[in-house]
Amino acid sequence: MKVNQTILKEFILVGFSLYPQLQRFFFVAFFVLYLLTLAGNLAILGLTWVDRSLHTPMYLFLRALSFSETCYTLTIIPKMLADLLTENRSISVTGYGLQMCFFLGLGGTNCIILTLMGYDRFLAICNPLRYPLLMTNTVCGQLVVSAWAGGFLVSLIETSLIFGGSFCDPNLIQHFFCHMRAVVRLSCLESNLTELIVTMISVSGLMGTFLLILITYVFILSTVFRIPSAEGKQKAFSTCASHLTVVIVHFGFAAIVYLKPEGSGGDDTLIAIPYTVITPFLSPLIFSLRNRDMKNAFKKLLVKRSF
Repeated sequence: MKVNQTILKEFILVGFSLYPQLQRFFFVAFFVLYLLTLAGNLAILGLTWVDRSLHTPMYLFLRALSFSETCYTLTIIPKMLADLLTENRSISVTGYGLQMCFFLGLGGTNCIILTLMGYDRFLAICNPLRYPLLMTNTVCGQLVVSAWAGGFLVSLIETSLIFGGSFCDPNLIQHFFCHMRAVVRLSCLESNLTELIVTMISVSGLMGTFLLILITYVFILSTVFRIPSAEGKQKAFSTCASHLTVVIVHFGFAAIVYLKPEGSGGDDTLIAIPYTVITPFLSPLIFSLRNRDMKNAFKKLLVKRSF
């Protein structure tokens, strides 16, 4: 047990202060990526809302993912940008807890929605005749609500475990956002058990959703390979390509952050950039550029505006 230390009321986010010569570069780069991320997600939200041909479960899930990722970036990036411009990088313990709760909740929601998108493609390809009955817009909406509920349920459990006690000096967080491992080590009590529990919960959620997506794609691929025509195979693959690409990017970068062994070296601050900044930027880009329906909807909107 840690003793003779002052109970903390705020944390100092060290963040990118270790790289003072690069802070302006980081600010410009992250600010541009953030604007592009917002523009991409807002474009998806707008197109899937305006174009009636995109009012299908597949694009309702995409709209839900874009909204969730927009909230996800709002939780982390504005504070990070502000800290790059000021020397005062303090944040209250309550504020840090709220940021962690929303960050974990939205991250978990994203994982579940990606899993639901894989399940949607599984039904569409493996059970095309029953698909309209099994995946209605009402069912899709219920699944999205369940994704938010599941993501934030896990988040509340983890956040309550981490912030259940008090924190002691030093109050320096070696990160630019609410990283679980970074803050749990400041607990006044022995933190090894808490760190192990929250890490196991995060890893179980991450690996569980990824495993479910892998299982759906095993069935999808086995069905696609039985399609006799090359055109049919190509059409089936095209409906899954963007989703599979985003899954690889999302879970790949998440695994680097959450499955990184303790004491394996490397700067956790830099390692977390791909998951918190680059992944949300790439997701709408991939869904927009690799999706024929989205590109056609954008072209139709441009033609309408022109005339």
